[in-house]
Amino acid sequence: MAGAHGLKRGYVQVYTGNGKGKTTAALGLLLRASGAGLRVYCGQFIKRGDFSEVRAIRGRFPEVTFEQYGSGCFVRGRPTAKAVRLARAGLARLREVLKRGCHDVVIADEANCAAACGLLTPADLLGLIDAKSPRVELVLTGRDADPAVLARADLVTEMREIRHYHGKRVKARVGIEM
Repeated sequence: MAGAHGLKRGYVQVYTGNGKGKTTAALGLLLRASGAGLRVYCGQFIKRGDFSEVRAIRGRFPEVTFEQYGSGCFVRGRPTAKAVRLARAGLARLREVLKRGCHDVVIADEANCAAACGLLTPADLLGLIDAKSPRVELVLTGRDADPAVLARADLVTEMREIRHYHGKRVKARVGIEM
C-alpha cells in the first residue's frame, strides 16, 4: 500500500561527510515526500531523545513513522553490548519495513556512523540496499560511509565542514542543532 502517488522508481541516496546537515537533508526529503502524499519511515540509529525534529514530526504527519534505535550516547571506542543490541534491533526493524513495502521512502539516519563505529557492518547496509523494492527510495545518512556503500548508491552527497562555531565552544542549540 504505497502513498497516494507512489514512486515508479526508487533510488539509494547517501548523505555523508564531516559537515553539518546530513540529517537535516534527510528530514527535508521526509517533509517533501510527506507533502506529496508518500509514506515515509525514518529510523534513527545511535540517537535517542525528544529532539525538536522528533517533536515536530510525531503526531503531525500521519504518513510518517519515526523510530529511534539508540541509547542516546556517542560511541567512543568499543560500543557497549546495549548499543549493539539496540542497533541490531533497529536493523531488523528496517529489514521488516523494507520487506512489508508499505513505505515509499525509508530513511536510515546515522546508519553509516553506526557501521563505522561497529554497531552494524557495511555488509548490513548493503543488505538493506539489496532488500529494498525497486519502488522504494532508501536514504542512508551519517559520517564515514563505507566505500562499498558509496559505490552502490545512486546519489552521494558529502557535507564538508569549512567552518563551524563548535570550535568556539558554542553548545548545540534547541531548534538549530537539536
